Amino acid sequence: MSIQILNRKRLRAVMTLVLVGSALTATATPTISRLTPPSELFSLNVQAPGTPITSRFIAGQRFDIQATVQPSTNNQISNVEFLVDGRFLGVITAATGANTSVVTSGLVAGLAPNSAVVSLRGYSNPSPGVHILTAVATESDIATGALTSATSSQGNFEVVRLDAEGRPVKNIIIMLGDGMGIAHRTAGRIMAKGYAQGKAQGKLAMDTFPYTGLVMTASLDTIITDSAPGMANYVNGNKANSGQEGVWPDDTTNAFDNPRIEYLSEYMHRTKGTSLGLVTTADVFDATPAANAVHTGNRGEGSGIVDQYLDESATTAGLTVLMGGGRKWFLPNASNVIQPSASVYNITNGSQRRTSTDYVLPNDIVNGWGLPASAVGALDNNRDLIADFASAGFTYVPDKTTLMASGPAASKLLGLFSFSNMNVAYDKIGGRRGTSSVVSDYGFPDQPMLDEMTDVALNVLSKNPNGFILMAEGASIDKQAHLMDSDRWMLEVLEFDRAVQKAKDFAAAHPDTLVIVTADHECSGASIIGASTKSPAQLLALAQGPDHTTTAQRDAVVGNYQAAGFPKYTIGSDGYPGVISGAVATDITGKVLIGYGANADRYETWLTNPQPTQDVQQPFAALGSGNPHSSLSGYPGNPGSRNSSATNTLGSNASGVSGYVGVFIAGQTSLTSGGNQATHTASDVPLSAYGRGAYQFTGVYDNTEVFFKLARALKGIDRPKE
Repeated sequence: MSIQILNRKRLRAVMTLVLVGSALTATATPTISRLTPPSELFSLNVQAPGTPITSRFIAGQRFDIQATVQPSTNNQISNVEFLVDGRFLGVITAATGANTSVVTSGLVAGLAPNSAVVSLRGYSNPSPGVHILTAVATESDIATGALTSATSSQGNFEVVRLDAEGRPVKNIIIMLGDGMGIAHRTAGRIMAKGYAQGKAQGKLAMDTFPYTGLVMTASLDTIITDSAPGMANYVNGNKANSGQEGVWPDDTTNAFDNPRIEYLSEYMHRTKGTSLGLVTTADVFDATPAANAVHTGNRGEGSGIVDQYLDESATTAGLTVLMGGGRKWFLPNASNVIQPSASVYNITNGSQRRTSTDYVLPNDIVNGWGLPASAVGALDNNRDLIADFASAGFTYVPDKTTLMASGPAASKLLGLFSFSNMNVAYDKIGGRRGTSSVVSDYGFPDQPMLDEMTDVALNVLSKNPNGFILMAEGASIDKQAHLMDSDRWMLEVLEFDRAVQKAKDFAAAHPDTLVIVTADHECSGASIIGASTKSPAQLLALAQGPDHTTTAQRDAVVGNYQAAGFPKYTIGSDGYPGVISGAVATDITGKVLIGYGANADRYETWLTNPQPTQDVQQPFAALGSGNPHSSLSGYPGNPGSRNSSATNTLGSNASGVSGYVGVFIAGQTSLTSGGNQATHTASDVPLSAYGRGAYQFTGVYDNTEVFFKLARALKGIDRPKE
């Protein structure tokens, strides 16, 4: 959009009206209660030295400008004017323009009558430095229409200078271990490599990266973030509220009209023609993959999120690879209902598409951001999205066999390997070895591992001579840490690290590549508290015995200090703990034991749980007999019932013996939306970097700084002279 200088006559008229309004009583002037982009200058009306400038951008990065204006009694908002550094951007009235809007309905509760949310879409600024954003709101009398008063508010934002200092990075690979803190990495290393004479006998792939720093993970509204802003902050450089992806908070109830910030993937595709790949072991609609390409104020809007991948991101971000779980969102659902009842639920295909989680974009977003016509969206619960991806040139692969056969040759690739979240590494490996039926219970016995998906994704993406951005997520480090299923999340770390090795190998062969390994937050406050002093047989005897006190099942089991020794796992040729007595050998004498600082109530046997806890995101989990996955309803409901005396017949242990009970461990907190789950913490997370520009990633820095480090590397950067 063009920017014109505010002429003196216009400036005098605006400021005169503001001064007149300020001379009236407080109830006779409008109030600007929100000004976006967010800034401390607006929030506190002061910019003291050291006060953070909340919103920061690279030159030319696009974002929306927005204000919420509440009129005084018996008045309405007549117009709002935005100025940047005294330059007039336009007068926005109810007669909206192509890239502007005034929304007066569908607003959140608590605003004054006739309030308005006023937006100007797709703004950008090419000039480095701090810029002042001014909003001037004018109100008029409802009865007469006469202008009565005006008010103004100021905020600021910064455009960060990026100077080219050498050779640019062509490819960026973000390896995201969801929820992975320092303890998760350490536990994975102990399991995979072992110790001798007090020294690790090897390193994880991520340990071999030459540069490591610590990242502060807070979101815009809390010190303890969830995955949506936790990921988005890395790839658009700006803080967002909990549950929001690629947007700032606003005062409308529409989840898809929030003010947007351009992602790195969108900026690079628009300016350089790069491609984007998203690979996850979660449902592809989940927060981490979506927070690289999708713009929404609600991370739970599944139908709209997956539609946006094709209808918008394929064009605006160059989305070329999308792999993970989540088939339930791509399948048609003629009934538009998802109640867990065989009489109304489409148990044939498991679809959860419905209009209530879909979207239609307002015209000002479509026009202001120059989106394709397809991006408008539709409430289309019966859409066959897999077929639409295929029509757009994507090769569809439903399982590992097809992925390995057809994936590498594809020009664009869609892989959906389960209804929702993919099964975790422990259960996938058990299925491959023939020691577990879990993947068959879920109906997807042929799922790929994360390293296999990452390898194929790199093959496809590297066909673009302009480069690519790949985000590959080990999602269930977080999900199993929430459930305090220690053995399962440790194997998730191993699966993730094998994918990290694939990324490192690619970067070694392509020196114009930068790889970072990090987490969006820490989950569960995991700590390595020691090792078991009992053999698996002894632990089983305790679990089957009558005494489940802390003395018998905790104090006598948890070996601290010297009693912990050095756990020694046997690793099989596939890179995971070997088989003992027909099971994946995570139950060994002296096994690693984990405690949790953000734990919920649970019952602990210290044995590997034979079945995973129920995943409520799976469409068939709540159904009993009459559906092809009825066995899932018998899985442990949550950590508060798993291994408890009330439900001690759920599942069997590695020896096939049913009915064992753990010691009760009281929690300090609980994820209320998930029930008896551990929570995220505010702990810093490690970030390790490899490749061109990796030297930037040392020290302690905010998660938004990662965006600017990545952008600086893409612009051109060399290792500084020693």
